[in-house]
Amino acid sequence: MAIEWTITNTEYNNDSDKGIVHAAWQCTDSEVVGSGDSAVTHTGTVSGMESYTPDASADDYVAYDSLTEANVVAWIKATLGSDEVTRVETKVAAQITKSKTPPTAWGVPWA
Repeated sequence: MAIEWTITNTEYNNDSDKGIVHAAWQCTDSEVVGSGDSAVTHTGTVSGMESYTPDASADDYVAYDSLTEANVVAWIKATLGSDEVTRVETKVAAQITKSKTPPTAWGVPWA
């Protein structure tokens, strides 16, 4: 799979403009190792929430009913900045790597 950014929820002003004040996001990826019944899916997830001050008079304002997930994901990435987006995506990849090669395990040597 590839890195996927999604919006899990939004909070908006309860007025005619419905400007978004908070957007909850999630960045995920997964990798399947093996096949058939022995296939194991390793996943990584990082989530967060960003705050906004909507301005319906701004030239780039998008009405709530016209928003798409892609619009809000673009806002999230712009708010975070490219360095933080890279850090988040690297953390997701590291979670998958750790899942595939865990640093510890459970068991007893006599079993």
